[in-house]
Amino acid sequence: MSNYNYINMKKERRKNLIQLAAWTWSWVATLAIASFGPKFIWDDHTTLTVLAVAVNFANGILMIIANRSFFNNLDELARKIHVESLALTLGLAVVVGLSYSLLDATNLIPFDAEISNLVMFIGVAYIFVLTVNTRRYS
Repeated sequence: MSNYNYINMKKERRKNLIQLAAWTWSWVATLAIASFGPKFIWDDHTTLTVLAVAVNFANGILMIIANRSFFNNLDELARKIHVESLALTLGLAVVVGLSYSLLDATNLIPFDAEISNLVMFIGVAYIFVLTVNTRRYS
């Protein structure tokens, strides 16, 4: 690969990463607004809440598209590392999530199973597995 192509590939990857970060933070911000707005900003106004959830949903779709674009522009090794990490994270999320829900349904834990705990678990698991895979393949 020529030096020119390598530089363009790095610029494209950086651009896609910045777009992914922007859409991710936008999605997080709209999620916060949709979550806390009804209670703290607009006093449970149904129309505003539906609008906030719709905007959050649209931002989520755009974040997914940015994520796809980011992955499609990775080289083969980076794509392999991410796909393997995502596969392991998905498996962990399903097994841990269903076990967590079952613990709640059978009252084996003294609190309600909250989706936010599972989302945090998924994030930490992905970062951990991605770090392990990156070290393994590098």
